[in-house]
Amino acid sequence: MKRIVAMGEALIDFVPIEKGVPLSQVNTFKKMPGGAPANVCSCVAKLGGKSSFMGMIGKDEFGSFLKTTLISEGVDVSLLKSTSKAKTGLAFVSLTNSGERDFIFYRDPSADQLFTVSDVNVEVLNNSIFHFCSVSLSNYPIKDAHLYAIKEAKKRNGIISFDPNIRLHLWSDHIAYRKVINQFIPFVDVLKISDDEFEFITGKENEQEAVQFLLQNQIKYLIITKGKKGVTLYTKTYKIDEDGINVEVKDTTGAGDAWIGAFLYQLSKNEINNDNEKEMLRLYLRFSNATAALTTTKYGAISALPTLNEINKLTNN
Repeated sequence: MKRIVAMGEALIDFVPIEKGVPLSQVNTFKKMPGGAPANVCSCVAKLGGKSSFMGMIGKDEFGSFLKTTLISEGVDVSLLKSTSKAKTGLAFVSLTNSGERDFIFYRDPSADQLFTVSDVNVEVLNNSIFHFCSVSLSNYPIKDAHLYAIKEAKKRNGIISFDPNIRLHLWSDHIAYRKVINQFIPFVDVLKISDDEFEFITGKENEQEAVQFLLQNQIKYLIITKGKKGVTLYTKTYKIDEDGINVEVKDTTGAGDAWIGAFLYQLSKNEINNDNEKEMLRLYLRFSNATAALTTTKYGAISALPTLNEINKLTNN
């Protein structure tokens, strides 16, 4: 089984008790552990896989809370650094009545952005799956740390996974944001994006044109998640569609992270060859759809992740 190593932000999501109101009108929030790469690691560990989180937290109570949470989920935190130069990142979330989200982040910098090249442990990247997102790719030391880790992982027979997880309000210059995302895509083997991110990343409105644009790179699996409508996976020679799973949605926070965490978990434990690839990938998609769907039935991200038994029960129905 390959180890999944995720780099980036671990932060606190403050989730509102009230739904259907803007952030300015929320009176009460509940503290939840979050941060997309941390969510992915937690998902993998909860399913029984091997995961390591590589990043930085502040030397504060929120950082301690996040570290304790990751340990309790079974994530390896030996690569997690801490600093007194910045605080642990915070995100305040508002929820619509259908569970969709809006965010305000408190960063610039937060502790995760100060993770440096010298903090990267290259040995853990041997034969690993290295996963990252775009939130930590702004002009701070952690961007260079990502580039270094990706190149080292590729030298060491690693698989590179990227979920841009776009947060436009974190960037004042959206052209620069798009440029950074496209700077990293050529290194990627697995690219997971949501259907509403297509046009921003590629500059193309038509899905097929956007797919062809992206598949010019070395991408092996291009995954387009479509919420309750399901998912489409593209390779250079075929595509697979898998329907979504209907559940009663409470909060979509972390659903995309749960999806890619479940997919990478499956990829880490099974060998795929040309004879069984399409069959195995279809199973992976259904498993990942179930994982993400179940995550939306509870509040929060890490705290909402389902167990392997819950996923198997849903997929076997």
